[in-house]
Amino acid sequence: MRKGSKLISEQAKVLSFVPTGEYYYNKGMKAYQRRELKRSLKYLNRAFQLEPLEPMIACQLSIVYTELGEFKHANELLHEIIKNLDPHMTECHYFLANNYAHLGLFKEAYDHVSVYLDKEEHGEFVEDAEDLLELLELDSDLTVEDLYEHDDLIMQQEKAKDLLESGHFQKAVDTLKKVIEEYPEFWSAYNNLALAHFYLGEVDQASATLEEVLEKNPGNLHALCNTAVFYFYQKRNDELEELIEGLEKVRPLLHEHRFKLGATFALIGHSEKAYEWLKSLQKIGFEGDASYYYWLSHSAHETGHGQTARNAWKKVVELNPEKEGSEPWNENRTAGFENHVTSILKKLQSDYTEEKLFGLFLTSVSEHQKSVLTHADFCEVEELSIVEKVYLAHVLNTNGKSSMKVNQEIKNMHEVALHLYDGHHPISSIDSGLFLTWFTVAYRGLKERETFKNTKAFAAAAEYVWNHLRNEKVTKKQVCDAYNISASTLTKYISVVESYLP
Repeated sequence: MRKGSKLISEQAKVLSFVPTGEYYYNKGMKAYQRRELKRSLKYLNRAFQLEPLEPMIACQLSIVYTELGEFKHANELLHEIIKNLDPHMTECHYFLANNYAHLGLFKEAYDHVSVYLDKEEHGEFVEDAEDLLELLELDSDLTVEDLYEHDDLIMQQEKAKDLLESGHFQKAVDTLKKVIEEYPEFWSAYNNLALAHFYLGEVDQASATLEEVLEKNPGNLHALCNTAVFYFYQKRNDELEELIEGLEKVRPLLHEHRFKLGATFALIGHSEKAYEWLKSLQKIGFEGDASYYYWLSHSAHETGHGQTARNAWKKVVELNPEKEGSEPWNENRTAGFENHVTSILKKLQSDYTEEKLFGLFLTSVSEHQKSVLTHADFCEVEELSIVEKVYLAHVLNTNGKSSMKVNQEIKNMHEVALHLYDGHHPISSIDSGLFLTWFTVAYRGLKERETFKNTKAFAAAAEYVWNHLRNEKVTKKQVCDAYNISASTLTKYISVVESYLP
């Protein structure tokens, strides 16, 4: 090819193109102006990933989240701007006020709109902010303090819900008990408390809590649905069928009740009824959270509605990226707590040693162990107790990452948990109660200088006691056969395990 040829000249014009945050921001803004909100969200998210310190991108992204009804994501971004990116971006207070007002958190809304008006005498949103303030102050019967009293209730309930969803059951119990003490007729707290007790294996407390709700608030749909879930897991099939007959006749008006009913039917394996309710919500424009799309996808898959299942699962992954790979049609899916990074991190940040120990065990068997250990929210190692530090060292030792000597008692404690894991994986919400029971026993045992030498016997005894606490009809022979130990050995170690329970 001769020098100066046309081809060389044309090739010289080819330049590498590396999109910047500004490039995606401009695309996001154009999509926003065309009201293509989903496309705008995609581009602005990419822009923010490339330029996470740019407050304008974060602010516009929050606005799109708001218009899509994703107030929680929007507020997280706005607080990040105020706290870390640009404290002088006062309009964020106005946007927060609007979002909190939509969520019914009026005190938060009042506080932020007041801050905005204090800082901006001639700001762009002053007139709108004054209108919002006037609306918030309007109430003929209640003082401002009375009007805002329920804000703390809503915040506490949301906190408890997050704790439940992440498997932080004991902390959820403590939070919900405080809520009930202050608001004795807030039935939602009772229902969530019953679930927390049930997942901890405290079946009697769970049942008593639901009975109290149904006695004081007959026909409470959430309590009836939770009772159905309990019957399902306890294999109380006759009682379950009788309750299902009643639930199938219910025709709730509230979206929240329709979702609860659909999710309950999905969980207990009545996929047709589940799909009927969950799909009906979608048809009227219901925008649910990740759990709504999770159950819609599962019930759609089970009933042969493949496209709906796939579309719903896209929303699940969009709202909760860690669920990728756990599709209902994926036979190799691993959907247990051990592969849910957020759940592990929350356990590691618990105030309860048994939950931290459980979190460390989950880390040891997780496919995402590296992500957990290197995550910014990983627990503060220097704040761990001696037992927790030694167990962390053992978890790291299994991968050759620590030279710290680990004592035999900790190794045996871990070995017991591994025996339990052999028969209970992936770890579900129900299974987590077994592991929390074991680590509660183990922590108390360590204080009494227990060695846990016969690891199979301790695992068998822990499982038997856990089933007994849940009123599960499991015989000693079944447990002995599963762990290959004698009945006399099991009986001996049941006594030891029970002696370490609270």
